Amino acid sequence: MARRIGYTDDQIDNLKDFESRDDFTDREKAALRLTDRMTIDANNVDDAIWADVRKHFEEGEVIELLAAIGLFNYFNRFNEVLRMEPSGKEHVVSSK
Repeated sequence: MARRIGYTDDQIDNLKDFESRDDFTDREKAALRLTDRMTIDANNVDDAIWADVRKHFEEGEVIELLAAIGLFNYFNRFNEVLRMEPSGKEHVVSSK
């Protein structure tokens, strides 16, 4: 999906280093910070993160961003419980 909207393989492969990269905009970095915090500890999204997000996104965009982050976190948790691993175009339950 990210490739289809213009992100490079290098950006995708090194997403964890987004803070130090100059090929992500401040807006993208704000969204990624929120994503990280929501994924790691949704109960501790601090005021600095909120201020940064609100500087770059309108209220409706914030809601859409939160919904997308929450949805993908749900998918990940669901897949983890079922021990599902992506394998190309098909998804199978692993025998872990």
